[in-house]
Amino acid sequence: MPAPTASPRRRRALRAASTVLIVAGALVLADAVLTLLWQEPVTALQTRLRQDGLRDDLRRLQRAGPTRLEARALAGLAGDRRRIAFLARSLRRRTAEGDAVGRIRIPRIGADFVVVKGSSAAALRKGPGTYDQTALPGVPGTTAIAGHRTTYLAPFRHIDRLRAGDAITIEMPYATFTYNVERTRIVDPDALWILGRARTDTLVLSACHPLFSAAKRIVVFARLARVIPQPIVRGGQGSDRLPAPLTPTPA
Repeated sequence: MPAPTASPRRRRALRAASTVLIVAGALVLADAVLTLLWQEPVTALQTRLRQDGLRDDLRRLQRAGPTRLEARALAGLAGDRRRIAFLARSLRRRTAEGDAVGRIRIPRIGADFVVVKGSSAAALRKGPGTYDQTALPGVPGTTAIAGHRTTYLAPFRHIDRLRAGDAITIEMPYATFTYNVERTRIVDPDALWILGRARTDTLVLSACHPLFSAAKRIVVFARLARVIPQPIVRGGQGSDRLPAPLTPTPA
């Protein structure tokens, strides 16, 4: 007795299902290859779109300048350092988790990202985020920023390439801070000492290590080298002239 043959409709369905499985497998493989060689593409696109929106938010924040209450308080403070510290604390109070607060640039690794407030999983999907346990730049002590290395645009993917002396710039609405890398350490995930207040103004960058693993943390320590206040610190209104840089002092 001859074996039954599949109907034309069933053969078409089988071919369609096979095609779908082949395409799905190819997409999964392509995603894995891109993640290995570059970064995870789907979350990268999501974060890229979020970063575009955050840049607009940051520009609006910069254009708005101090509030009326802040302007009054600034008038009663002597010295740029005190004014900058006041504006840093005020910005931290009036922004919510995930809001844009500044911008980080690391020329050595081609990094240029808007920094958000907070280091929760939701905040870090938008870009590098500040640790709640540390202050924003301008307040004496330690500023710490976390970032992903393989997902969500992987802002800190290549921080292992940073070397002593490399520059890291943090642009805040009230001042621009330049730090020089001092050292890199690999630590356990629970090494909270990295967030402790330093004797000098210090920037700490942290990310999971090694790539594709959360077993350890790679931590970059950098010391403040230069501060350029924005005109609002000295009561300027849209001046294009950069104020003289400040020399950092021990915290």
